Amino acid sequence: MGYTPREERKARLAEAVWEIVLEHGISAVSVRSVAARAGMAVGSLRHLFPTQSELIEFSAELMVERATERVSAVVPGPDPVGYVVAVISELLPLTPATRREFELNMALIAETPGNPGLARARDDAHARLLDLFIRLAGFLRDEDPAEAGPRHDGRRLLALCDGLGLHLLHQSADADTGWAIDLIREELGGIRVASEG
Repeated sequence: MGYTPREERKARLAEAVWEIVLEHGISAVSVRSVAARAGMAVGSLRHLFPTQSELIEFSAELMVERATERVSAVVPGPDPVGYVVAVISELLPLTPATRREFELNMALIAETPGNPGLARARDDAHARLLDLFIRLAGFLRDEDPAEAGPRHDGRRLLALCDGLGLHLLHQSADADTGWAIDLIREELGGIRVASEG
């Protein structure tokens, strides 16, 4: 997807925010630190984002947009469980890139009490994730996602993955993550069996 020069500059600033948060924490984010990291003048940053809050909110929204693009790029194959595992794998901290994204998400969520815009971004991301997981459960059950079964299973699957994400952050980045995939496969198998029963 092509970006306009303005969108590219905004994305570069958002990526600078991510780097600063991951290296030094959210308190190190300032207009000056972000502009310097992005190699941009403070005035140029202010032209794109009049306030620091708008910059941070955009950074959170862009993170969700990029995760959505990755998930949308996963192509269903002949194995429904394998497809759902591939989708979920794009959201869990299983690789260095998704681990950084998960850590960044946690840092931004911690800032929501003092930033209503971040709270909106957090709530929007959760609603989108819940919708995705309900649709995945409906796909596995071969049922309409509006039905009670997929809604229940999707919510439970999202809760499992949220918890797994936190557990994965507690282990070193190079530790085995196969146990998490095994738990997800077990849960997905249960959803498939429930639909046949």
